[in-house]
Amino acid sequence: MPHPMMPAADVHASYARLLNHLPGLVYRCKIVKDYNYILEVASQGSYDLLGLTPEEMVRESWNTIERMMLPEDLRRVRTLIRDSLVAHEPYQIMYRLTLPSGKVKWVWDQGEGVYDAEGRPCALEGLMMDVSEQKFQELALQEENRRLKTSVDKLYGLGAIVGKSEPMRRVYNLILKAAESDINVIIYGETGCGKDLAARAIHEYSGRKGAYIPVNCGAIPESLLESEFFGHMKGSFSGAHANKEGYIAAAHNGTLFLDEVGELPIHLQVKLLRAIENKMYTPVGSHTPKVSAFRLVAATNQDLARMVREKKTRSDFYYRLNVLSITLPPLRERTGDIPLLVDAWCERKGVHLSIPLRVRLAMEHYDWPGNVRELHNFLDRYAAFGEAALEGLGDAGRAELVFPSLHDGLTLEEATLQLEERMIRETLERCHWRRGETARRLGLNLRTLQRKMKRLDMHSRM
Repeated sequence: MPHPMMPAADVHASYARLLNHLPGLVYRCKIVKDYNYILEVASQGSYDLLGLTPEEMVRESWNTIERMMLPEDLRRVRTLIRDSLVAHEPYQIMYRLTLPSGKVKWVWDQGEGVYDAEGRPCALEGLMMDVSEQKFQELALQEENRRLKTSVDKLYGLGAIVGKSEPMRRVYNLILKAAESDINVIIYGETGCGKDLAARAIHEYSGRKGAYIPVNCGAIPESLLESEFFGHMKGSFSGAHANKEGYIAAAHNGTLFLDEVGELPIHLQVKLLRAIENKMYTPVGSHTPKVSAFRLVAATNQDLARMVREKKTRSDFYYRLNVLSITLPPLRERTGDIPLLVDAWCERKGVHLSIPLRVRLAMEHYDWPGNVRELHNFLDRYAAFGEAALEGLGDAGRAELVFPSLHDGLTLEEATLQLEERMIRETLERCHWRRGETARRLGLNLRTLQRKMKRLDMHSRM
């Protein structure tokens, strides 16, 4: 800071040097009639940012910045700045400029008005910075997500998630929607459904530069929870021999994934809620708050709304988590995806499995309480022990495939219809005649199932 007795000319020179060393372009515009602006001052950063010297920027007594602005951005920028001046508020805006070379740059412009003694705006002062790289990455990500959304009906998977059934397509749409913003997301689903894969997909398609930090909330001893999340300072407790960074710090500019979030005790929910709301936290043993710009994704296989009613989860914590919810369907509701899941397992393991019809039907009729994780476990056993692995599928694994009896005059088409009727009827009974679930288990859409039932005269229970 200049000395208080420094001559005015030296003070001016000192401030000029300071402005010229700032990154970006520092500017001052005089406001003339009808909120028009004339550029009066530009710092040396104008050359790096725009390819023009400060002298060239102010030479013609016009607003050089506006003349470089793309026409489709100009009206929006002028409206926002005028409204900010009228309200006596600072402004922040992003727009595009065309450089003398013809190159287009995205700039971030933040500033505020200067007012006379009567409160009338007389000048603008602000700072412009180049954000082209970040903006072009953001636009590329938006275009990729847009392309994925338009082709979601053709997707066989998203990220590491596998499946093309209608329930999974709905999940893909929600994941892409979540990736476009920083809102908190909670993923519901039974054990083994792939909640971690969904959270990873949200992180990957969001384009966040920070790390993906998964935390299994049920696997951390309660005495260590606060230290693990917020970190600790050396000597803050017995065994704290050095400063340690916690999960929240590690997730800065990335994604913090809280798996089994329903396992968190009430006292930690209070402290986490503060960190979620203001992105600030204090390590154990410290009095200095720190900042972490993390994005939160949580997951659970529990009914959090019921836990709120039972006072096991704080309502404010629940509502902060439950901004956008995604429910993963259990495998028994998308058995049509089993062949794709088998292919993906084989590709990952580098093996080839030849699965006969009897085994495939047993897999499709099994309820898979452990979901995709149990399917992978079954495939591991099947690859090692063959059809002996069917014992693990209970009644579905022991059931025999009964073909129609062959007798004179029975055609292949008639035998096929008998087998089809038997499979549809048995599946309907297993699903308590819920046609939507029956269609999913048989790998059919609902309209096809209804057409087959009508042809087979199966519209009433027998």
